[in-house]
Amino acid sequence: MSVEPQLQVRVLTAADDAARDRYVEAHPEGTFFHLSGWRRAVVKVFGHTPHDLGVWRGDVLVGVLPLFVCKRPLQAPVWVSTAYAVYGGPLASDAVSERALVDAAVSAARAGGAAHVDLRTRFALADDTGLVPQNLYATFRKSSPATIEEVQARMPRKARAEVRKAVERHGLVLVEGPEHLDALVRLFAHNKKSLGSPSLPRRWFQALLEEFGERVVVHAVQRPDGELLAASMSFVFRGELDYYYLGVTEAGNREYSASNYLAAVLQERCVAQGLSVFDFGRSRVDTGPYRFKVNQGFEPTPLPYRYALLKARELPSFNPSNPKTEGLRRTWTKLPDWVTDAASGVLMRWLP
Repeated sequence: MSVEPQLQVRVLTAADDAARDRYVEAHPEGTFFHLSGWRRAVVKVFGHTPHDLGVWRGDVLVGVLPLFVCKRPLQAPVWVSTAYAVYGGPLASDAVSERALVDAAVSAARAGGAAHVDLRTRFALADDTGLVPQNLYATFRKSSPATIEEVQARMPRKARAEVRKAVERHGLVLVEGPEHLDALVRLFAHNKKSLGSPSLPRRWFQALLEEFGERVVVHAVQRPDGELLAASMSFVFRGELDYYYLGVTEAGNREYSASNYLAAVLQERCVAQGLSVFDFGRSRVDTGPYRFKVNQGFEPTPLPYRYALLKARELPSFNPSNPKTEGLRRTWTKLPDWVTDAASGVLMRWLP
């Protein structure tokens, strides 16, 4: 009778990147954020310490868990899977391997004096014993239709009318290319400031372009006279488009329906390019972006995030859903742009 090889969990190194990425690409629950390139970009820009884990059964890789040790001033570090990403957590070939990764992560984090471990899973864990759920977020995904014409046909009537107005009345057009990166950075920062939140530094967006090449796509929405109204960055991964970062002018939405237009045209691009899924991204439940996506005809899927509370005794609450942060957010919106631009890069290191 053969004996099944024992599971072994160890820290992944750069030498494991090729095997790790092959595993992620082949796993049905793999995401863009599980790839080794995301680790390299995070380390390059923010300097967090990677503690990625792999689990082997004999000589066969049967699971990976991207993980970052994120230090904070005057506080215990947090361990995050995955930093600056909406998806993460363990990928494994079976429930036993998955649990082995979670246990190894929690054990290492506890030994490292962590406040908590943050597992941003898109799919429910087979065994979440000892973990605490967080129910703040939902994701929005939709399979591409067979034809381009069906994209708008299956949109709610009001959303479809907004797209038609953007095209017929305002003549909006979609352009593509990394030359629009500066516009994205500027508009994204403006939008984040209006919400009372720091933005991401330009070097982060540039690092993603350099790391992933053609898998990162920058789009912009323009009027016929060349005025730019919106810009976005999306990721192409295994037959899907992940619509991830967006910046839009105030007039872009108020007068030109730029966000409606961009979402619709990117879905049409998915069909034209043979991409099977459009991922509209994560939103906090019952917020404006959440309702916007619902009004575009997308169904929310709750994200089953899980936390291992270690030194921390409760879930982190430093987010816009907490009324106690309202004063800080209001103050941030009133600061000069040069102050928020300079401070954002520093603050975002502590907000992974």
